[in-house]
Amino acid sequence: MLNQKGFNLWANDYDKTVQVSEEKNEYPFAGYKKILNMIFNEVMKKPQSNVLDIGFGTGVLTGKLYENGHAIDGIDFSSEMIRHAQMKMPDANLMEWDFSKGLPDSLKQKKYDFIISTYALHHLSDREKVGFIHNLLPLLSKTGKILIGDISFKNRQQLEQCKSDNLSHWDHDEFYFAADEITEALTPYGHCEYQSVSHCGGIFVITA
Repeated sequence: MLNQKGFNLWANDYDKTVQVSEEKNEYPFAGYKKILNMIFNEVMKKPQSNVLDIGFGTGVLTGKLYENGHAIDGIDFSSEMIRHAQMKMPDANLMEWDFSKGLPDSLKQKKYDFIISTYALHHLSDREKVGFIHNLLPLLSKTGKILIGDISFKNRQQLEQCKSDNLSHWDHDEFYFAADEITEALTPYGHCEYQSVSHCGGIFVITA
């Protein structure tokens, strides 16, 4: 798994790396554009919404939302990623922060129509994911939604099959979603639905 320095070094080439994997329909980014487009379209249903983006990277998704009038708060632990994103969103509230430590206090008092995260939460263990998502739910507005697009599988069997098929370049330091397990773990806290988009990616929609 890349550390902060690694992501800073990767920032200039990140979007190109994603594009190559996505165009070849390969792990880990197969379905990437479709996943981002689906989240974009969902947020666009509510004009000028308040959006929190967790791990926004170079701002590929939130930059488009910003252009369409949505208010953006965001956290990312890479200063270089933030630099790229800030150029796309000069007035957005973008903070350098490691979400493995939770959320900054300044965001905990806010309410969001959408909390989004794309290709970031796989850096948390499954137990950490559930705890983190649980702590996001109180930040949602009355009709708010958490939208997570990430490397994910319908179940553990599909995850292990993908791992077997891609063993030579599998990232053993990342924790990918097995949707049935995460959905069950979140049941006490809210409603979670999963939509598979590719053989190694999909979207979770979570409400309180």
